[in-house]
Amino acid sequence: MSTFLKTRLALMMFLQYIIWGAWYVTITTYLTTTLHFSATAAGAVFGTASVASLVSPFFVGLVADRFFATERIMAVLYILGAILMYLVTQVQSFGAVYALVLAFCLCYFPTIALTNSITMQQVADPGRDFPLIRVVGTIGWIVINNIVGYLRIEASPTQFLLSAAACIVMAVYSLVALPHTPPRGRGQKVTARQILGLDALAMMKDRSYLVFVIASFLACIPLTFYYSFTNPYLNDVGVVNAAGKMTLGQVSEVGLMLAMPLVFRFVSVRGILVAGMAAWAVRYLLLAYGNPGPGMWMFYIAILLHGICYDFFFVTGQLYTDQEAPSHLRSTAQGFITFVTYGAGMLVGSLLSGGALDYFSTMGTDGALVRNWTGFWLSSALMSFAILLLVLAFFRSRRRIESAAPAPGAATEAPA
Repeated sequence: MSTFLKTRLALMMFLQYIIWGAWYVTITTYLTTTLHFSATAAGAVFGTASVASLVSPFFVGLVADRFFATERIMAVLYILGAILMYLVTQVQSFGAVYALVLAFCLCYFPTIALTNSITMQQVADPGRDFPLIRVVGTIGWIVINNIVGYLRIEASPTQFLLSAAACIVMAVYSLVALPHTPPRGRGQKVTARQILGLDALAMMKDRSYLVFVIASFLACIPLTFYYSFTNPYLNDVGVVNAAGKMTLGQVSEVGLMLAMPLVFRFVSVRGILVAGMAAWAVRYLLLAYGNPGPGMWMFYIAILLHGICYDFFFVTGQLYTDQEAPSHLRSTAQGFITFVTYGAGMLVGSLLSGGALDYFSTMGTDGALVRNWTGFWLSSALMSFAILLLVLAFFRSRRRIESAAPAPGAATEAPA
């Protein structure tokens, strides 16, 4: 594969995650600070991403994979996304904001699968080439969050205009720069059971994998607490350029991703999952007791722990799923675990996180809303610790993530 094609695909990933990163970390700051939504309402709006994650597999499986070239349907979705992002800046009621953000997410989230698909179809060796191309998307996320933080527009609708502008650029780029990728499944029949990966339910006969699925679903609840309200929290307590500082989490994520092959050589899946959940509990304790003065170091460590929290649980979980799945159920199993986590789990987490923050909020004597952030983060730490105990008690497998596929005829085939 030519370097020029790799560069084009990498730039596609860069733009793709600018669209998302421009608003995802900071939208609850805008909703609670500027529009004065309750935390429950803000959490519901944040949860539109999870609703879209539940629906997008149907879209990709039933439409994009069967009827249209990938790059063309991407262009249409980006144009619609640009219009919807602009309209978000023109409304202030909960119903209107919710409907528009949901509509945008329904357009945007299928493009995540489509950009992954177009890359994997075009590269010569997906296992070797895809991670290096995909990591440029994380760089785009870091860049746009630093821009949002530097411009101090976390509480401004300008963040949505940046996303809309990136959508327009991406729509044009899809048509003029991306390789033609025709639909792979034209003429093939597909069922809802296949799309959602429900055939992978047979894998849960293995008790350890069943525990992993349950823990993954539950882990998305405190994860969403972090995604939804860390930025409003840091801004509320006076941290300067909170959005920019939060990108340190993506920096650590990239670093840990590169180190994970070494970790896999020495640590079992159980050990990695336990370390990940322990890091989650520690992260929330640091957020609970940190401050923008002498305790600022706690905030930095809490943010940097994101790499361990995410990579050690979710990335390891994806690889563990791939390794445990029979060869004919690998794609099905990945669809199922994505549905459980990013769809169902994060939707529940989005709804509960807003309700939890409202529970820890009171009206001050001057009529201003007072947040008990310490209590909020301690509740997140408690949830993470409970999930840690679940994994410790019931996840018994001592398997490791293999670094290479076993010989033909072996029981499982491990990813690189």
